[in-house]
Amino acid sequence: MRLLNHELKKGSAELLILSILEARPRHGYEISKQIEELSGGVLRFHVASFYPLLYRMEKRGLVLGQWVEKPNQRRRRYYKLTPTGRKLLKQQRSLWKEFAAAINLITEAHNA
Repeated sequence: MRLLNHELKKGSAELLILSILEARPRHGYEISKQIEELSGGVLRFHVASFYPLLYRMEKRGLVLGQWVEKPNQRRRRYYKLTPTGRKLLKQQRSLWKEFAAAINLITEAHNA
């Protein structure tokens, strides 16, 4: 079961991050905390896998990272969606809805 949870999270991580960034730019820690809070604590990312994912997404042009310094705070890297990221978010959302609906049809069926 643990492996399945890991694979599900791995397969949906980009969609989750893009969805969180849709409203406004956020720094990495805030993104991961939003995912954890909005999922009721079910989805948590470890730093060792989360930040490399953000860097890969930035390399692919899905997000744009920018270092921001605020008084009395340490420097943080804020990420925002790029037009490419918005387009991918729309596609992934559609695919996820279709996938979830298909899974629901099967798992909620009362076939014997």
